Amino acid sequence: MMEYNDIFRERTKKLALEIIREMAKVKFSDEVSVIRKQIIRSATSVAANYRTVCRARSERERFAKMCIVVEETDETAFWLELIEELEILPIAKVNEFKSETEEILKVISSYKKKLAKTL
Repeated sequence: MMEYNDIFRERTKKLALEIIREMAKVKFSDEVSVIRKQIIRSATSVAANYRTVCRARSERERFAKMCIVVEETDETAFWLELIEELEILPIAKVNEFKSETEEILKVISSYKKKLAKTL
């Protein structure tokens, strides 16, 4: 049986991979180039930093990394808003990414608040 951390580690990695794959399909333009780079950076940062949360050596380190995960998830949501408004990806795909990003943000923010109370 998978542990909660394992499930979330997989979810954040899956989101990053799907964003990379979808953005790779988009034809090059200056506006797309900037947004592609930024959303890939933020989405992969969510996954990488959540992985670090799972291996934290202390609660303070876990909290610090959790703060980064929240920031990067919020940034990913911002880039998805721009992608939606610029109509770079199909709306169904954008909505799928936004939904998963929002759910991750809610869960991580809640976990961060609980962790803050223990410090």
